Amino acid sequence: MKSIIEYLEHSSEQYPDKTAFADEKSSCTFSQLKCDARKIGGVLSSMDVYGKPVPVMMEKSVLTIKVMMGIVYAGGFYVILDSSQPAVRLNQILDTLSPEVMIVPRENKITAEGLSCQAVRLSPEELLQPLTTEAEKNLDRIAGQRLDIDPLYGIFTSGSTGTPKGVVISHRSVIDFMGPFTEIFGITRDDVLGNQAPWDFDVSVKDIYAGLKTGAEVQIIPRKLFSFPAMLLDFLEERKVTSLTWAVSALCIVSVLNGLDYKVPGSLKRIMFSGETMPVRHLNYWREHLPDAMFVNLYGPTEITCNCTYYILDREFQAGDVLPIGVPFPNERVFLLDENDQLVTEQNRQGEICVSGTALALGYFNNEEQTKKSFVQNPLNHRYMETIYRTGDIGIYNSRNELCFASRKDFQIKHMGHRIELGEIEAALEKISEIQRSCCFFDEKRNKIVCFYQGKTDKKQICRELANYVPDYMIPNVFRSIDTMPVTKNGKIDRNRLKEIYSTKKC
Repeated sequence: MKSIIEYLEHSSEQYPDKTAFADEKSSCTFSQLKCDARKIGGVLSSMDVYGKPVPVMMEKSVLTIKVMMGIVYAGGFYVILDSSQPAVRLNQILDTLSPEVMIVPRENKITAEGLSCQAVRLSPEELLQPLTTEAEKNLDRIAGQRLDIDPLYGIFTSGSTGTPKGVVISHRSVIDFMGPFTEIFGITRDDVLGNQAPWDFDVSVKDIYAGLKTGAEVQIIPRKLFSFPAMLLDFLEERKVTSLTWAVSALCIVSVLNGLDYKVPGSLKRIMFSGETMPVRHLNYWREHLPDAMFVNLYGPTEITCNCTYYILDREFQAGDVLPIGVPFPNERVFLLDENDQLVTEQNRQGEICVSGTALALGYFNNEEQTKKSFVQNPLNHRYMETIYRTGDIGIYNSRNELCFASRKDFQIKHMGHRIELGEIEAALEKISEIQRSCCFFDEKRNKIVCFYQGKTDKKQICRELANYVPDYMIPNVFRSIDTMPVTKNGKIDRNRLKEIYSTKKC
């Protein structure tokens, strides 16, 4: 298999009239998805997008999945852009991509006009044209030259220098991951997958391609429902959703408000979660209401194609217990290295989580320096080339020899289901003239981003200005003004001292 297009074509052949994707207002069968994707691909095939990024500024919907698959038919790779993000950040992403074509629906025209990108801008309606003979030939030609190492999609994560990093994932990596993923958890054509994650967030990859591969139906849950748990649970019940692969924060929205006391969707049989540490108290609430369901803790950064380990919960946990992140998916090697790059195998000894295997990303788009820092030769292998990804996360083996996540190695954090570089927030703070210096860190116990700053301004003003540069989930939760930043002997801001100040005078 060389392309995920083969997933779509197989399911279209096997289940032509079965619903493939549905949103709040529309749906499409597998045959309709294939037909419309080929139409879109036919138009794009004449624009030389093979191997090139095609940004898509659309909300997730049935039409969006048609556009995504159309881009793939044309040999390009899609990059979903969130139009609600600040124009500064969107321009940083577009500057990195330098696209020749981008897809912008009419309702996002005003947002797009504020962008500096000079790419040809097409609406989905302009792409849905009948296939011409020339377009058919183009699609056949592209199909014949596909390689499984061709890029499939790009996802931008936070960058420590203040510039987002574009992770590029190949067809091969998704194919390598989706086979075991659907087999291990028993996902079949009879499932209905409830998609929560935005499509610029890699949790969504598991919904999209599990559906395309197996013939399962994907129900796209409206974002607004996550503000109304009762309506959300009604939706899951009405659409007969069987499987959830959600960010931890999404599950906690339901448990915080005791949503399952109102209704337990009768079809649910599989709940998987990832993105950050799942609080056991919230997990137990879900397990109490769905005692027969499978619960799975998934772990892994975007750079290794969704997840590299999984743990199917097989026992009870109490508040304060650490959930294992489990065992590697087939064809992935996950191991710990200490500060001297020696293998860690002992219980309760920390090491950086490292990953090897086909699922590794192609690297960061147009960013050779950052790629070389994160994707490196395995220091345990001096015999041949073996690239590993250093996650920056710290892990341990518990008393049962189960791999567990312990902490972050650097200033990269996971907050509200997103990977965030604190350095990017600090870089944005520097753009606010009233702030002289700033330092951010993460209070894991309270799940809050804390910002210390020097300057004559207040939280309300800082938040207002930060919104021009970073998404809402990257705006600190706690602000503390300080007269002078403490520094270490080598002149760097003393972060440990700031944490001491914060802990003694909680904000």
